[in-house]
Amino acid sequence: MARSRRPRPFIRRLAYAEVALGALTVAAAVRPAEPPAAVAAGFAVRYRDVISPDRVRALTVLPGETVTLEVVDRGPGSGYVARPAAGRLVPQGARRWVWTAPPAPGLYPIQVVAPDGRDSVTLQAFVVVPYARLQGELLNGYRIGRYPAKPPAGFVEVTRENEDVLVSPHFRLRQFLCKQPAGSRKYVVLNERLLRTLEYVLERVNEAGYRVTTFHVMSGYRTPAYNRAIGNVRYSQHQWGAAADIFIDENGDGRMDDLNGDGRSDMRDAEVLYRLIDDAAARPEAQGLIGGLGKYRSTAAHGPFVHVDVRDRKARW
Repeated sequence: MARSRRPRPFIRRLAYAEVALGALTVAAAVRPAEPPAAVAAGFAVRYRDVISPDRVRALTVLPGETVTLEVVDRGPGSGYVARPAAGRLVPQGARRWVWTAPPAPGLYPIQVVAPDGRDSVTLQAFVVVPYARLQGELLNGYRIGRYPAKPPAGFVEVTRENEDVLVSPHFRLRQFLCKQPAGSRKYVVLNERLLRTLEYVLERVNEAGYRVTTFHVMSGYRTPAYNRAIGNVRYSQHQWGAAADIFIDENGDGRMDDLNGDGRSDMRDAEVLYRLIDDAAARPEAQGLIGGLGKYRSTAAHGPFVHVDVRDRKARW
């Protein structure tokens, strides 16, 4: 997250525009109206060696990719039903299926329903646009740029129809969009591990006594082109959708809430959130969830915030 060089004037204006855009959209777009009454279902769904009972989860796949889905439940094993919006589903037993994604990019939800029909888990399955479809630095006119290392497998196309979709119980797709100017087509790298991390941290913060319905994601995904334009470090985790700059904003004013009760929004509030996340990261159940963690003071462009990422090693600043 540290700046690698001083931004040029026009780049500085771009950075201010990012913050202004975030402030304008926070009340109407970023904050979910109400989270689901119950975050966890009575059973869990396993895929890609991840088990979670969250009622809403994101799944990103390439066109035609196959994924094995399995219900994990201590109760009776029969009677579960999987209902995909599209694609091919092949049963592999009482509560196990192999799903083959459709060939066309888009959102294809898969609902897994309990035997009594009263409980369900929805997998928001996004078939991504493969990275190989880039033409130079552009994807259907949207500037991606050039990755400094191995690029992601593909990009979720964000539309008016899907931008408000929940990708986890308390976060929506549009919260992770890059702030660069765009036309009707926008793309994002959606990192499922980051979503799990943010949900875990949100739960811990609420347990500590702070009422938080969601985090304001000041910066989520950044295209390499945008990351370079604002002067950020070459290998920023944001470029892989693996990082989020967040703060708590329950009053909707676009700045960090007064967490320490001193009547101001400043670095001390970022330190409160930083300590809560750092403590949560030390718990046994959080192993592998939180890699990088940093706190940042206010500037002329933004208020205080905390950076969290899912790199594979511990880093603190």
